[in-house]
Amino acid sequence: MTQGLTLTRNGDIAELTINQPSRRNAMSFEMWEALPKLVAEVDADESVKVLVVRGAGDHFCAGADISEFETRRATAEGARLYGEHVEYAAHSLGDMRKPSIAMIQGFCIGGGCEIALACDLRFAGTTAKLGITPAKLGLVYTFSSTRQLVTAVGPSFAKYILFSGERLSAEEALRVHLVDQLFDPAELEERTLAFARTVCSRSQVSVRGAKLLVEKIKNGMDTPDEEAAELPITSVSSEDYKEGVRAFLEKRPPVFRVR
Repeated sequence: MTQGLTLTRNGDIAELTINQPSRRNAMSFEMWEALPKLVAEVDADESVKVLVVRGAGDHFCAGADISEFETRRATAEGARLYGEHVEYAAHSLGDMRKPSIAMIQGFCIGGGCEIALACDLRFAGTTAKLGITPAKLGLVYTFSSTRQLVTAVGPSFAKYILFSGERLSAEEALRVHLVDQLFDPAELEERTLAFARTVCSRSQVSVRGAKLLVEKIKNGMDTPDEEAAELPITSVSSEDYKEGVRAFLEKRPPVFRVR
């Protein structure tokens, strides 16, 4: 356990748990500071293929710990430093090579939504509540997090969320693509981990290549740079490609070895 965050591994899947259930998993400054280090640890661990981010207890994350704001964000310099740590934490999830899934139950508010949006996918229980609330605090959401929100829900509904600060039901969050899948709360963990295992069974050459290309497109790339152009070509020389073709011709499931 590191500063209210717990990292565990179960085979190919790592689970990063926001572990402050008595505070609805609100993120302290120290937790924002620790998050990128744990994400880097997962990204460097060749035994791990997928990261699942979750909350302990009944909630995903109620956001930043606002009780710290009068000290941590009392000045413009303090607010800048705090914002940089939050932004760096979110970037660490988006920038990792491996896919990440946010498993959302209960409250996913403010900074909790920021963490969820930084993950590649968001699976939620039907009782989840999601919201982004800077308009209730006199704050302005950061550029990169606003871009993540606009990418997910479009510019008009991003404005609705940011202007109002209102919470969305899980069904409405699914409708506007703030979450990707919705499950009964009793099935959320099982269905999320089942999907994670499916991703683990696929070619990691393909999965990581796809993630990199999608991130480049999200970040505004219209025509491929050299790296993007080369990815489909270099994948042909991988052992995964050879195994995939052999398995198809032999009418059997592929067993991919590249990590």
